[in-house]
Amino acid sequence: MSEQHEIILLQISGEDKPGITANVTAILSEYNANILDIGQADIHDTLSLGILFEVSKGDEAGPILKDLLFAAYSMGLQAKFKPISPEEYEKWVNQQGKNRYIVTVLGKKLTAAQIATVTKVFTEEGLNIDNITRLTGRVPINQTNNPLRSSVQMSIRGTVKDKAALQMKFIDISRNLGIDIGFQEDNMYRRNRRLVCFDMDSTLIQTEVIDELARRHGVGDQVSAITEQAMRGEIDFNESFKQRIALLKGLDVNIMEDIAQNLPITDGAERLISTLRSFGYKTAILSGGFTYFGNYLKNKLGVDYVYANELEIKNEKLTGKHVGDIVDGKRKAELLQLLTQVENLHINQVIAVGDGANDLPMLNLAGLGIAFHAKPIVKENAQQSISTIGLDGILYFLGFNDYFLDGN
Repeated sequence: MSEQHEIILLQISGEDKPGITANVTAILSEYNANILDIGQADIHDTLSLGILFEVSKGDEAGPILKDLLFAAYSMGLQAKFKPISPEEYEKWVNQQGKNRYIVTVLGKKLTAAQIATVTKVFTEEGLNIDNITRLTGRVPINQTNNPLRSSVQMSIRGTVKDKAALQMKFIDISRNLGIDIGFQEDNMYRRNRRLVCFDMDSTLIQTEVIDELARRHGVGDQVSAITEQAMRGEIDFNESFKQRIALLKGLDVNIMEDIAQNLPITDGAERLISTLRSFGYKTAILSGGFTYFGNYLKNKLGVDYVYANELEIKNEKLTGKHVGDIVDGKRKAELLQLLTQVENLHINQVIAVGDGANDLPMLNLAGLGIAFHAKPIVKENAQQSISTIGLDGILYFLGFNDYFLDGN
């Protein structure tokens, strides 16, 4: 910064009303001031406006400050001034080149204790908060005890020494305080996600379809026993899959139709997918479940792609066999990669969402992987997680704001 200029930070606060910024900048323009930085926030109709400006040292700063003070007083506002040295300004400019991150905090409600705990981590890590934005709508007074959701987004600047360790701190806070914390690099890909791939069972729907089929066919206990064997590692996914669908032999297609028509859609799924569609995102179901039910959801929700396991049907009954390749964890990741190429995207523009261990390959391959209401082992190995609110919480990880989505 040239020694021939004087730098001043102007801070204005008070009741918000139309014309404040226009009046202040008009005064600055009369003195040919250059605006180096400007920021404004409004909380409960209370304005906080900051303007960093410079004027030539040949011009007296006194008249400018006098005019600004008078204008603030006439508008019922408070004005404060702080001179900034060239050294301070250069230091501030150099800090702008540091790494930037976005931290998204989600919950049914957010308390001071939760925010204090999260921001304390930033202090410990030497990170600075540039700004904080509320993403969810204002809560009516009669709903303050039971709000649907609450989210704030924080823009953070600094150097993270150990990202994995920081993520573990956030996981511990999430577990202890009942909130979700998203941590992402603030780069071009975060602002340009284009494809979202979902697991189906226990993610888009609140059930495991194979369990529903088995229960209706009277083989629920046998299928559950095989599932437990697979979870203990006694048999692999493919073998357990074959054994379980073999038990479904003879199941009538009418039962499948009845189950499909009554699938419990996960809270927030319809809002999420309709919003993604309206903003030009592509969506896909990549599931170890069955195409019969995936296609039903495709039509109901407006999903673009479905890849799942095909059950063989003859004479309107299941044969107990499948058609084609089995969609397991590895295959899900391959399909995600294929869709990325089909849509001509970078892998960092893709989001994957799932709840189970077989979703981890695609969660870790995608630019943003989200464990949704998942088991602890899945949360700890995924990039992000949501456990406190519905699927539409993903919108806040993308930076969507309820004001624009819902008009509140």
